[in-house]
Amino acid sequence: MQEFSPLDGAILIDKPAGPTSHDVVDAIRCQFGIKKVGHCGTLDPNATGLLVIVLGRGTKLSEKLMGDDKVYEGAVKFGETTDSYDADGEIKETRPVPPLTLDQLNEAAATFIGDLMQTPPMVSAIKKQGVPLYKLARKGIEIEREPRLVHIYNYRFIDYHEPLGRFRIACTKGTYVRSLAYELGKIIGCGAHLATLRRITSGKFDVADALPLAGVLKLTMVELEKRVLPFLKLAQS
Repeated sequence: MQEFSPLDGAILIDKPAGPTSHDVVDAIRCQFGIKKVGHCGTLDPNATGLLVIVLGRGTKLSEKLMGDDKVYEGAVKFGETTDSYDADGEIKETRPVPPLTLDQLNEAAATFIGDLMQTPPMVSAIKKQGVPLYKLARKGIEIEREPRLVHIYNYRFIDYHEPLGRFRIACTKGTYVRSLAYELGKIIGCGAHLATLRRITSGKFDVADALPLAGVLKLTMVELEKRVLPFLKLAQS
């Protein structure tokens, strides 16, 4: 039987706003000297929350874990559209926000529930002939993107104070929540973008069980090993 080291598995990190998912991987690799480190599902730089980091032979399970459904919480800002569909982008248009109620927002959000063909935004990490789309977008180049099938299990607003609406969404992997914010703004008629986003769960993993990145980087190797979810446990789940 193949033996596994205490570092073959996964660790749950609560990613702060700012670093990319790849930055987190690099930080873990450099701090602990682990050769093989990966993540299971990209979070945009300003998105926060659960990032499943796989270590050592745990990287072999990245595709399996990446396929899990996700739950997010966040906020949509109405009245402003951006080129990236989120707060990182350049504001392209500003329009007055009409009087809105939670019921009206949820009626509009409900139109996205179910199977959905979603076109990835130009400002994304998807590659075309090896070049990330966001690099083309920075040059003012826009290319045709293939729509992708995603599924929205639930999309509900839980609070609204103009111009911000707070929501919770459950969806399949690969869903661009910022694209939903953009499309919702079109339905409402005033435009919108994703103001904040936080991943709450990925499959069976919950951000409540994660450690902040800064806390993980302060761990000793022994403490890190105690936080690792073992390879065999992950493989059998």
